[in-house]
Amino acid sequence: MSNQGQGGAFAPEDVDFEAFYQGKPPVEGLGTGFDVAPWDIGGPQPAVVELERRGGFRGDVLDVGCGLAGNAVFLAERGYRVVGVDAAPTALRRARERAEARGVHVEFVPADATELAGFEQRFDTVLDSALYHCLGDEDRTRYAAALHRVTRPGAHLHLFAFSDTEPGGMRMPISVSQDDLRAHLGEHWDIRSIEHTDYTIAFTRESLARRDPNSFEGVGIEIDLGALRTDERGRVLSAVWHLHAVRR
Repeated sequence: MSNQGQGGAFAPEDVDFEAFYQGKPPVEGLGTGFDVAPWDIGGPQPAVVELERRGGFRGDVLDVGCGLAGNAVFLAERGYRVVGVDAAPTALRRARERAEARGVHVEFVPADATELAGFEQRFDTVLDSALYHCLGDEDRTRYAAALHRVTRPGAHLHLFAFSDTEPGGMRMPISVSQDDLRAHLGEHWDIRSIEHTDYTIAFTRESLARRDPNSFEGVGIEIDLGALRTDERGRVLSAVWHLHAVRR
């Protein structure tokens, strides 16, 4: 692990995502793990459902950093050919189980998102549902190039990343700016839009209140329970950028 930043804030490379899926502390200083991965809501992200409804997906789809496959399974159920990649073995094992239980086929592959070896010009759409902000600066540049290499001309990229401007009661050290997105992706991708939307998190106000607040402060996560926004089921909503880009 790299050294944590000023004030205890963690850097993307500090996070052990396999630990997330095993219920262990994913960041040094957090104290305890989580019962569920924060981004796993047991199904697709509502923003992804709406994106599909509006025709945002076509052809062969890459779900990069697929996690437990809530989005990948949803897209496969709607007839898309989907490949889900992740670096966490536990995530892929459970993703396969979820797809099998739903009776759909998704090809799950262990892969480094900054390399994506073996997929040259294969995909027409890429979904990044909260992976980009988990990468360090150099890895973001490599990631953008890898996505370009594995997609066909004219492919579409839909990327969701924590916003640096609208914390909504929860501010993460790994949030990103529009300038960051443009700087790392602009060489290989024609950015058509970057807009705010909501990302649903598995936490509720009650589940966050039960945790030791010092454990969050120790790694630079700022939470204001009173300012948190929630959906109709009480799940916390976090502001993210939705970037839409087309392969150059």
